[in-house]
Amino acid sequence: MAQLRETTPQASETASVSSTSTSPERAVYDDTDFFTTQRNDSQSSLGVASLRDMTMSPSHDLEHTVPPVSRLPSELLIACFAKLSASVDLRNCMLVSKTWSSNAVDLLWHRPLCTTWPKLQNVAKSVQEATSYYPYRSLVKRLNLSNLSDEINDGTVQPFMHCKRIERLTLTGCKALTDHGVTTVVTGSNNLLALDITGLDAVTDHALKAVAGNCPRLQGLNITHCSKVTDESLTAVARSCRHLKRLKLNDCKLITDESVMAVARYCPSMLEIDLHDCLLITDESITLLISKGRSLRELRVAHCSLITDNAFLELPRHLAFDSLRILDLTACFQVHDEAVEKIIETAPRLRNLVLAKCKDITDRSVNAITRLGKNLHYIHLGHCAQITDAAVIQLVKMCNRIRYIDLACCHRLTDASVKQLATLPKLRRIGLVRCQSITDRSILCLAKIGMETPGKPMVASLLERVHLSYCVHLTLSGIHALLDRCPKLTHLSLTGVQAFFLREDLTAFCREAPPDFTEHQRTMFCVFSGVGVNKLRDYLNSDDPASIYQTEGTMYDDREAEDGEADQQVTGMMNATGLGVDDDDMNDDEEAGDGSQYGVEGDV
Repeated sequence: MAQLRETTPQASETASVSSTSTSPERAVYDDTDFFTTQRNDSQSSLGVASLRDMTMSPSHDLEHTVPPVSRLPSELLIACFAKLSASVDLRNCMLVSKTWSSNAVDLLWHRPLCTTWPKLQNVAKSVQEATSYYPYRSLVKRLNLSNLSDEINDGTVQPFMHCKRIERLTLTGCKALTDHGVTTVVTGSNNLLALDITGLDAVTDHALKAVAGNCPRLQGLNITHCSKVTDESLTAVARSCRHLKRLKLNDCKLITDESVMAVARYCPSMLEIDLHDCLLITDESITLLISKGRSLRELRVAHCSLITDNAFLELPRHLAFDSLRILDLTACFQVHDEAVEKIIETAPRLRNLVLAKCKDITDRSVNAITRLGKNLHYIHLGHCAQITDAAVIQLVKMCNRIRYIDLACCHRLTDASVKQLATLPKLRRIGLVRCQSITDRSILCLAKIGMETPGKPMVASLLERVHLSYCVHLTLSGIHALLDRCPKLTHLSLTGVQAFFLREDLTAFCREAPPDFTEHQRTMFCVFSGVGVNKLRDYLNSDDPASIYQTEGTMYDDREAEDGEADQQVTGMMNATGLGVDDDDMNDDEEAGDGSQYGVEGDV
């Protein structure tokens, strides 16, 4: 033991250097998510290998003067420091010793906080100093300026031209930025992996050509709402950035098949592509994207109204695209049952399928979807008015892992469908907006009332969000039961349900109507979210429930209106505000209807 103790310092030093120099390199083009559920940023993927040139071992001559904690291997120190989430804690670690400082500095600076103007000024000042103790400009790997979007301009980003090792750059909403500012930052940034310039409507092809010429390792590009970008620059990006995996082109209305087909040909590793509102896209590019993208997981073509059945019917025969998990065809009006059947045949592992406003699909499509079985988690069939109870019942029987289903404006559905939907063990969100045939019997089923199995314990409902706007036959007693039996409920929309929106004592707990609503729309608006749901539940469970239900029975007395007149009043208001049964606009509740926004669960 004495012999070992004598040789410990030398062994420690050797082990530290050896371990650092032989740590495995992080894959150059590793598969990481660049567009995450967090706002335009992602969690740290920092590993020891990225700190190779920053780790420092204590001097052999001075090692006997430092405490043992400072002689820990760099790998262990970094692993400990990485557990600290607060920047102030990392800063304090840097003040302990030179060894701690050298191993904590990269963690502190790889994603500098630029959430306030003073912090941004300090960061900008530090990266401009070429003679600082640490080369801060080389430590910055992720830069997010979106929190100060209103204050960012071309001059603001000028100091960051020195940061040549940035991997992820987020400039979302910095509308004052022009081609010059973006070009300044990306020039020489050959380590850039992800770029998000959402909402920079002043950016043109010039900036994207700079990206194509300087960022060969680019994997993620988000140019949502960059309306001046054309095929010319996007084709250049596709040719130069062949490791591209994630591409968002939402609302880039000048983009055509030419550039999308270039992406399909030159970017074989594509995982996700979003073409929402790219109105010039046609069948040819969609067919090529799917055919070439054997790794493609997500394809969103919402509101691409030129897409027809041929986009899918022309896919190669006898080929299965097992990687495809998410397909959004919202408002692709020319898609029919034949296309849906082909989609299910070629993509048998679809998890999220959105067919909202594909008005011509029928039970035939739903019967094809049932073949997805346990793979299906999310299905949106809003405004598919030809669907009947028989198809929905069969869908539930075959796909019992559905977590989210939206059947808004499917006016042929009755309580029979909802009773079957209530049996889904993992159902968390359900949309039944304007399904006007459903009654309290449906709501009691969703609340699991009357569905208990003898001899088995009652399983609490997992429902989190329920959309029931304009289901005019619902009453207070049904909704009360739903609230009591669904403890996880955080969102309940009851716009246009007269048992609620006409009562001030109940609407006191609903959230404010959107500012762009008309006065009539505000009158009918009734959406409970978060704490409002809990307050409504507590109110209905108050000490004097009889008075609450008595109010429900007499709420029309002041107007001297009979039940039939009240129904006519609701219908008249719906028509007057542009929210009639046949209207496609779902602005009574921004989270229901068109399927353009939905939660996506990660692949298992």
